Amino acid sequence: MKTKLTKELESTLYQYCFEQGSYVVEEVSMPDKKGIVDTLSYQQLADDKIEWRCYELKVTKSDFHSKAKLSFIGNYNYFVLPQKLYDEVAAEIPTHIGVLIYRAFDKKAIEASPQTLRAPGFLTVAKKAQYQDLQVDEKQLTSHFVASLSREVDKAKRVEKGLQLYSDDKLFKELQKRAKAGYDVYSPDHNLYDRFVDDLQNDAITALQDELDARNAEYQELKLQVQQLQKPNLEDKI
Repeated sequence: MKTKLTKELESTLYQYCFEQGSYVVEEVSMPDKKGIVDTLSYQQLADDKIEWRCYELKVTKSDFHSKAKLSFIGNYNYFVLPQKLYDEVAAEIPTHIGVLIYRAFDKKAIEASPQTLRAPGFLTVAKKAQYQDLQVDEKQLTSHFVASLSREVDKAKRVEKGLQLYSDDKLFKELQKRAKAGYDVYSPDHNLYDRFVDDLQNDAITALQDELDARNAEYQELKLQVQQLQKPNLEDKI
């Protein structure tokens, strides 16, 4: 599970790369079993060359010392760290690896901003990365990059479609789970099941009322037609 701080770094880095004119995607598996990079960016230069940048996000010292493989296979490679962590591990960072420092925006600055901020903080370059040749086959890396982009598009479409993707049976089972978990008999409004039932009942009552109104309108129309048919007969008798 990603921590709140990790998500903040990820969101800020995405915006940072976007503003640099790069295409960017998170969690890309590398060719040749070289691990999974936290964030990978692809930027096309003026001379039609491609520049690849790999970013590894770390928020704690134990995270920094994790045995997970660091996928620094790009032309430029960076750690993205909070300032406090950078102060603790600066001496351990290889010469050719760059460092971006994350700083959260001050709450007062956020409130005073004339427009909505697209990230929770900003990044500064504490250490520049040195260029290296790409460590994997570029065609394979491009294929992995596109596959990851496709995965993110699929996730976005699933969110957009929402519950349409789930069968009635799955939705019912999920509703049953939530009805059993933490049911509050004293506060029905807090229970998803009760709220759902109330909405169904309200919908049913509205539907029945609409049906009744429609039937009544038909009855009144038929009654008027009968009266109009009977009127000539009454005049003949007179």
